[in-house]
Amino acid sequence: MNFKKAKNNSKIFSLLTNSFVLILVPFIIWMLFFDENSYINHRKYNAEIEDLQNTIEFYKSEISKDSAIIKSLKDTVALEKFAREKYLMKKKNEAIYIIEFDTIKK
Repeated sequence: MNFKKAKNNSKIFSLLTNSFVLILVPFIIWMLFFDENSYINHRKYNAEIEDLQNTIEFYKSEISKDSAIIKSLKDTVALEKFAREKYLMKKKNEAIYIIEFDTIKK
C-alpha cells in the first residue's frame, strides 16, 4: 500500500505518465537524432556551408589577383617578361641559362 500511495502522490511519476510527455519525449528524441533533418545533420551541413563560403572567398581573391595580372599583361614588354620568367620562353636566336643558387649553408 505504501508504494501505491507514494506513486500516486509523486509529481515526477504523474509528470512521466502524462500522455503529452509520453508522446513529446520520443518525438523530440526522434527529431534531434534520427530524422533526415536532425540537429546533427544541420550541424554537418552548416560546417559544409562555412567551408564552401571560405572556398568562395579564396577563389574571389584569386580571381582579383589574376585579373590584375591580366591587366598588367596588356603591355607587350610586361607580357614578354612574364613569358620568359614563368614559362622559360625565348626568342629563336637566344639561349636560356638557368642559374640555381645553393641556399643551404654548410
